[in-house]
Amino acid sequence: MDERVASVLADAVDAEPYEPRYELASDELRALYRTEAQTTRRGEARPGLWMAVAIYVLFSATDLLLIPDVAAYTITARFAVGLTALLILEEQLRRGVGTEWLDMTCAGAIIFGYVGWLSPAVMGAEKESVSYYMVFGTIFMMSANLFFTFRFKVSIITSTIILCILYIVNYFVPSTLTYKMVFGTFYISCFTFTSYVNWKLNEERFNVFLNALEAKIQHNEATERGKALLRLSRTDPLTGLENRRAIDEKLRDYWSDWQRVGTSFGAILIDVDFFKKFNDCYGHQEGDRCLIHVANALSEMIKQYHGSIGRYGGEEFIVLARVERKEQIMDLAEAICSTVENLALTHELRRDGVSIVTVSVGAAFTRTQTGAKLEKIIHEADRALYLAKAGGRNCARLFDPTDPQSSDESENIAALLKIAIGQNLVSLVYQPIQDVKSDRVEAVEALMRLKMLDGTSVPPSLFIPVAERTGAILALGRWAIRTVCAELLADDHVRVVSVNVSPIQLKTPGFATSVATILGETGVAGSRLAFEITEGLEMEMHSDILRCISDLKLLGIKIWLDDFGTGFAGLSWLRLIDFDTVKIDRSFLHDCGTPNGRAMLQDIITLVRNRGHKILVEGVETDEQMALMREFGIDKVQGFHVGRPAPAVSFQAKRTIRKRPFTVLKSA
Repeated sequence: MDERVASVLADAVDAEPYEPRYELASDELRALYRTEAQTTRRGEARPGLWMAVAIYVLFSATDLLLIPDVAAYTITARFAVGLTALLILEEQLRRGVGTEWLDMTCAGAIIFGYVGWLSPAVMGAEKESVSYYMVFGTIFMMSANLFFTFRFKVSIITSTIILCILYIVNYFVPSTLTYKMVFGTFYISCFTFTSYVNWKLNEERFNVFLNALEAKIQHNEATERGKALLRLSRTDPLTGLENRRAIDEKLRDYWSDWQRVGTSFGAILIDVDFFKKFNDCYGHQEGDRCLIHVANALSEMIKQYHGSIGRYGGEEFIVLARVERKEQIMDLAEAICSTVENLALTHELRRDGVSIVTVSVGAAFTRTQTGAKLEKIIHEADRALYLAKAGGRNCARLFDPTDPQSSDESENIAALLKIAIGQNLVSLVYQPIQDVKSDRVEAVEALMRLKMLDGTSVPPSLFIPVAERTGAILALGRWAIRTVCAELLADDHVRVVSVNVSPIQLKTPGFATSVATILGETGVAGSRLAFEITEGLEMEMHSDILRCISDLKLLGIKIWLDDFGTGFAGLSWLRLIDFDTVKIDRSFLHDCGTPNGRAMLQDIITLVRNRGHKILVEGVETDEQMALMREFGIDKVQGFHVGRPAPAVSFQAKRTIRKRPFTVLKSA
């Protein structure tokens, strides 16, 4: 019925606002009004009849005063009719009969109440009193029209029967013609007036019904609009998933349950691999479709785990799920990887040997409630995601507090890196690079070292990833370049110094400009510097990096490709960038003890040489390896056989050479 009311009322509400209300009263709307009015009449039937019977019986006092000779009969009739009407009504209510039958019972009680009182009353001896007492019959007429909320038709029929009885009695009661005319006119007037008022009341009730329904539908529409706006504010417009605001609220609920009753849960961060490349290759519309496909697939899969998924921004998604063990959250993380991989969405420009869309996943699980903060689990998931991306992508990693790369120890290192330069906790050592033909040290490689406040050394394998993750590598990188120029290059202690440069530095706007500034301030020519770029998964070939490398080469800086053969993008980089030197990873030299290993190294050397690059092999530690390098015609070597890393003082000349001025030319 509610749907029917809403539909009809919607039509009524859509009508012209200044149309009279009765023009909206369609037959269907009238039917709805009658249907709803039945509920009102049903609720009013019992109290209305009980009150009417009580008043009806109380009028027994007037019978004793005005018609005492027949009062016993009229009073008996009053009690008999009233009690009978109440018993019938209660039985009908108990049986749940229709509202129309309740109306008929109440209307019958009015008619029989009047007839039951009138029949013995007219038999009274005092005819004059009886004739005047009959005027009380109009009370029954008014009851039908005004006291009970009958349908208008029932009220008219009931009051008409009362009117007819009044006229019949008025005709037979001995009285003058004037009396009959006056009271006959009074009866007609009373009938007309009460019927008109009843009609007006019914129309007013109908208008109230319309207004109430209109207000109800407007309230419902406002409520729905409010809910829609709330859903919109909590929904990602592209994927239809919950947005960051909604998922943050859900995270607080999960966290509250965990803190309050110990209901553990896991948080999973999901990042679409090489999504920028996907957009660059296929366009942003296809990129949006890719995210929608991934979102839909993950949403269906997460339902099996009764978890929640939202879009955390860009190509990153987040999943929250209540689990009891960390193994369960890891299973879910791996299922996420498999789900996206099974979509087999084409991604042909990836440089890691995969040609479909994949995701990297970082997961964290609630551990200890003591002193825990809400943001901690997301921070842990983010660190696990970083390790997943650094570990090859298309994989899942669970935060492990015992892993130095993801544990709280890395946070201590991150804090240490912020003060490392100011507190002189960071330093450089230099490892020599030897020219194979001349046996002379032609260059050195600058290697960064970090110590803690108590003097304990921190391995580069530990602090470099933290520096890259936190962005501290930018300040450390500028410091390293400036220190190299000041310690060795400004006074010509060595010819060339190579410095390792992170992809994050190359992506940073203004990096080449900052290098040019350092060269100008220290008076060092760009040709004295070499930047080693590590071939890795983070080294995405987009325009910003290529432009930065081009700007660096304009400054005269040599660009070396470090650790060639250990990553996935090497061949593409050899094709796109004219490297001055390619450093072959030490693992290939150390595998030369086997025929296959020797053949592999020869193949790599041939490949690089055909591209016209100079070759440097790392890890030369023995005379035999050095002899092999001469046999293979390698240009440069580096390793413990040549020299171990040493402080700058080991390479500084005994005499001080006057520094030559150097001016950086600026383009117009």
